Amino acid sequence: MLLELIINNFALIETLDIRFGGGLNILTGETGAGKSIIIDAVNMAIGERADKSFIRTGTDKAVIQMVFRSQNEYLIKILNEKGIDLFDNDIIIITREIYSSGRSTSRINDRVVTISLVKEISKYLIDIHGQHAHQSLLYPENHIDILDSFDENKIISLKKEVASQYSELKQLKKRLDDLCGNELERERKKDLLKFQLKEIDACNVKVGEDTDLLSEYNLLSNSEKIFSIMSNTYEKMYNGDDHTLSIMDSMGNIIHELEGIKEFDDHIANIYSLLQECSYTIEDVSRDIRSYRDNVEFDPLLLDQIEKRLDLINDLKRKYGNSLEEILSYREAIALELEELENSETIVAEIRSNIDIIKKEYIQSATKLSDIRKEIASSLEKEMIHVLEGLNMNKVIFKVHFANDLAEIDESMFTAKGLDKIEFLISTNAGERPKSIAKIASGGEMSRIMLAFKTILADSDNIPTLIFDEIDTGISGRTANIVGEKLAIISRNHQILCITHLPQIALMADHHFYIEKNSENDSTLTNIQKLSEEDRIAELGRLLGGITLTDLTLEHAKEMIHSGNQFKNSLK
Repeated sequence: MLLELIINNFALIETLDIRFGGGLNILTGETGAGKSIIIDAVNMAIGERADKSFIRTGTDKAVIQMVFRSQNEYLIKILNEKGIDLFDNDIIIITREIYSSGRSTSRINDRVVTISLVKEISKYLIDIHGQHAHQSLLYPENHIDILDSFDENKIISLKKEVASQYSELKQLKKRLDDLCGNELERERKKDLLKFQLKEIDACNVKVGEDTDLLSEYNLLSNSEKIFSIMSNTYEKMYNGDDHTLSIMDSMGNIIHELEGIKEFDDHIANIYSLLQECSYTIEDVSRDIRSYRDNVEFDPLLLDQIEKRLDLINDLKRKYGNSLEEILSYREAIALELEELENSETIVAEIRSNIDIIKKEYIQSATKLSDIRKEIASSLEKEMIHVLEGLNMNKVIFKVHFANDLAEIDESMFTAKGLDKIEFLISTNAGERPKSIAKIASGGEMSRIMLAFKTILADSDNIPTLIFDEIDTGISGRTANIVGEKLAIISRNHQILCITHLPQIALMADHHFYIEKNSENDSTLTNIQKLSEEDRIAELGRLLGGITLTDLTLEHAKEMIHSGNQFKNSLK
C-alpha cells in the first residue's frame, strides 16, 4: 500500500506531502490545477525517463519520494538479494532525484540503485493507468503480453523454455549461414586465420613475459647510471677520499671514543653496543654494494634483442589484444574457428541435425504453450464479459482470437513468445460480430475495457495499489455511477488512487483530496488538502453545479455522499 507521497520542486509543486489511506482515494480539482503533474511525478519515481524540464523554475533539482508498506515475499527476496533491508520489516521507500544537469539518482531505502531495479520492484507495488495507457490495447502486438499476465505463473517456465529454444535456433542458423556462405569468402577467411595463427605461434609468447622483459630492459638501459651511483656509494661508505673519511672509518672512530667511557653509564654502554651492531651492518651492506657494482654490465646486443622482442609483442597487442592473456585467448578462438571451417562439411551436417532437433522441441513446447494460452484465454473471456457487464456493457462479447493455425506450422510463425498471434476482439452491440478493439471501441468504452483489464489483472498479479487517471473519459450518467461502484468494489481488496472530475465517482471516496493552483508573488504553485466531510459536500457540489453553489446543489451532494456510504457499507 502507498502510505505517503512527497514531492519537492516538481513543475508547479514546491512542497507536497500526501498521506493516503486504504480503500478508494479520490483526487479532484479544477482543470489545470496540477492533477496530472502528480501522476507524472509518480511515473518518474518508479522508473520513467527523468525529464529535467519538470524541475521547478529557480531550483536545482526535483525530489519525489514514495513510501510503501509491503510484505510481498517475492519482493522482499529481490531486495534481500540486492542487500537492501526493509525499514520496520515492511516499509519500502523509493526516492528519485532529478537534477538540472539532466542526471538523476534513484534510491530504495536510502540505497542508490539502478532504474531497472526500481522498475522491477515497482510492478509488485503499484500499477498506473494513465490518460494514454489504454492505447496499449490499440496495438494487437501487445495483446499476447496482456493475456500472458492474466495467469503468468501457469506459463512462466514454459515461456522461458520457448524463448531459450528460439534463441538457440537463431544461433545455430547463424552458425550455419557463416559456414555455408560464399565459397571464395570462406577460403579468404581460412587464409586470414592461418596467417594470424602462424604469426602468433611464431612469437611463442608466454603470459607475464612482457612484464619481465620490460623490467630487464629498464635495468640494462640504465646500467651505466646504476654502476656510477653504486661505485660512488661504495667509495663513500668504505674508502673515503683525501679529504673525507669513509662512513666505516668515521663509525670506527666514534666507537673507539665511546669505548673509553661506556663503563661510566649503562645508557652509554647501550649506545656503544648499538653503534657496534650498526658498523657490522654497514660493513655487510658495503660488501653487497661492491658485489652488485662488480656484476653490473652494459650489453648493447642484449638490450637490442629485448627491444626487438618488446616491439614484436606490442605489435601483436595492437592486432590481437591489449594483453598477452587476450592474445592467447584470441589464438584459441581462431584455432577453433579455423577447425570449423576446415571441417565444415561434418560440422554443417551436425548443425543441421541440431537445428532439426531444436526445431521439433520448440514446436512441441510452443504448441503446449499455445494450448495453455487457450485455456487462459477462455477464463479471461468469461472474466472480461462478467466485469464489462457490471460496467453497463450488457450486450458485450469479448473474444481472444488466435490468428495462427497450428495445424500448418511453418518457420515464419516462430517467435521468442511462441507460435501464437493474438488479438482481442469485442462486440459492444447485440447482433454485431466481434471485431478488433482498436476499430470499434469508443472513448468511454475503451476506458471501461481498460478498467476491466486492470481489475482482473490486479487480482491475478496481487498488485496492492492501482492508480486511475481520467478513467472516466467519455462516460457519464448511469455508466459513471456503475464505474464509481466498480471502483468502490475493487477498493475493498486494493488501494485505489483515482483522479476524476465526475461526482458519481467522487462520491465513493474513502479519502478525498482537493488539488488547487494558487498564484502569489508572481509564482504559481499547486497544493493539495484532504477534505473533511463538510468540505467533501462542497466539492461534490462544485462537480455537480460549477462555481455557484446553491442550497439545492449542496443538498443533492449530501444525498449522493449518503448514497455512496450506503453502497460501501453493503460491501462490508
